[in-house]
Amino acid sequence: MTERFFAPQAWLDGAWAQDVLLSVGADGCWSGLQPNASAAQAQGATRLAGPVLPGLVNSHSHAFQRAIAGLTERAGAAGSSDDFWSWRDRMYSAARRITPSQMEHIAAWLYAELLAGGYTQVCEFHYLHQPADAAGGDPLDMSMALVRAAERVGMGLTLLPTLYMRSGFGATGLRQDQRRFASSPDTLVRLVGEVQAACRGLPGVNLGLAIHSLRAAGLPAMTELAAWAGAQQLPVHIHIAEQTQEVQDCLAHTGQRPIEWLLNNLPVNAQWNLVHATHANLSELQAVAQRGAAIVICPSTEANLGDGVFDYPAYAAAGGNWSIGSDSHVSRSWTQELCLLEYSQRLTLRRRNVAAQPGGSSAAALFNGALAGGRAASGLPLGSISLGYRADFVVLDAQSPALLGVPGQQALDALVFSSPHTAPAQVYQGGQQRLDGSRLCRPGAESGLREQLAQDFARTMGELWG
Repeated sequence: MTERFFAPQAWLDGAWAQDVLLSVGADGCWSGLQPNASAAQAQGATRLAGPVLPGLVNSHSHAFQRAIAGLTERAGAAGSSDDFWSWRDRMYSAARRITPSQMEHIAAWLYAELLAGGYTQVCEFHYLHQPADAAGGDPLDMSMALVRAAERVGMGLTLLPTLYMRSGFGATGLRQDQRRFASSPDTLVRLVGEVQAACRGLPGVNLGLAIHSLRAAGLPAMTELAAWAGAQQLPVHIHIAEQTQEVQDCLAHTGQRPIEWLLNNLPVNAQWNLVHATHANLSELQAVAQRGAAIVICPSTEANLGDGVFDYPAYAAAGGNWSIGSDSHVSRSWTQELCLLEYSQRLTLRRRNVAAQPGGSSAAALFNGALAGGRAASGLPLGSISLGYRADFVVLDAQSPALLGVPGQQALDALVFSSPHTAPAQVYQGGQQRLDGSRLCRPGAESGLREQLAQDFARTMGELWG
């Protein structure tokens, strides 16, 4: 059965179109698109109250880190360092204790927040494989906790089980506080199969693979896993060149910079997504673009951790594909990620509208780039109101403070660059409504779902930090 919607304006082919009649097929994908539809043609369609945008993929998530958002913002003792590595110790204190039920509660609340932030798919870079301290259980339990969380709120999920075998360059194994991360190519292939079997009939869930970082695995294991992922046509994600120390360590142990080494030793192509790449030089960025790989930029986390500023202008000039992720979830809104991406460039270069083409819109350039990269990250036809793509979309509230009185053609500009943050009025995934205002409304969901998720999350936070 086809469902029809009528939007006063919708984002088609990278720009606003007016009076758009939208049709969704029984498979949850776009089956018809008609701009400038007449009132007679739109008769019987569900009338959407505001401008319509495609749903965006959140290309990099560590759901469990939502449990430490806001809890790492106090300086250490005088003389101590306060950087990524000190933050990591705080993160590990949560990672080694979270149980499957706690993971489900954290992730479900997070995914509800991400829906309210305009995301409709999340790529979960998942490395908490082994049972928590003294908890017992099967590694599959942690993966399925994430699946249940996504299904409960109606968030699309690309699960990325992650290769993690050693604590650093030259190490032979993991540290005691990393033992939950343990995996190998064999265990990951088995885990992917188990999750796929458990998720048959769940159209919102798909699988990819991740390599935590160059420091976390050796070349033979990465080569084996990359070959298998390539044969299965699965997206591959890897943290790369996030920290200056990581670059220095890679140089010391291999004689090459991280991205340089990666491109020289592994079959990087359009299936690959390089997360952060903050400290990439011009030749590396050009080489990534030439390979057809994508970079996942995480502006709020990279700012929060003091990573540095990604060289967006150089990568854009090379025609590179990219997407955004919220990573540690200090922000859960894509508008804030895009705004921070542009503002970091303005602060660095001391000029305005860095992302925009001549005469064009910064917000449009950033949004279109993030949409395209999200397809590479998820391995799915997402991020476009186009025939055959999954019908994920958000309806904006034109009466919200940021958009009130704004000309329709500049609605996206105001959405990204005018505070306060504007939450979507409605969110749809696969043509099915997931959010109506603040109410979660997945078909069949229990009443008061958002309130129950909040209670579960608060209780879990109390167990972890109370």
